[in-house]
Amino acid sequence: MWICPKCGREFKRTNQGHYCGKTPETVLEYIDSQPLDIHSHLKEMMITLQNSVPCISERILWSMPYYEKEGKSVSFSACKKHISFYVGIEAIGEFASELNEFVTKKNAIYFPYNKALPTKLITNIVKWCLS
Repeated sequence: MWICPKCGREFKRTNQGHYCGKTPETVLEYIDSQPLDIHSHLKEMMITLQNSVPCISERILWSMPYYEKEGKSVSFSACKKHISFYVGIEAIGEFASELNEFVTKKNAIYFPYNKALPTKLITNIVKWCLS
């Protein structure tokens, strides 16, 4: 068992990556807690997800923005150099030909901050994941 020296939380793995601060209660609070220079990317991601599917539910889960409809979900998190967009391995396979210019790992797509967000592609992925 490992205990984080900053926040006191216990983890099974030594040096487990995690968020030490107070968990945000809303997606906007989450965005506001991130570095100012990435706010525009994060807000654009939030708006794209909100507008992708009617009646999508938005909340914070695992200290990150989480979107759900009828038991299906997608989420994202702010990282140092990119947004990690968690959509599942099936979605990455389905959209593989359109994701060539992006890094993908397991169930996530990495959208770098130094490029414009591919909002149309994100919308299509969300519609596929939540429909």
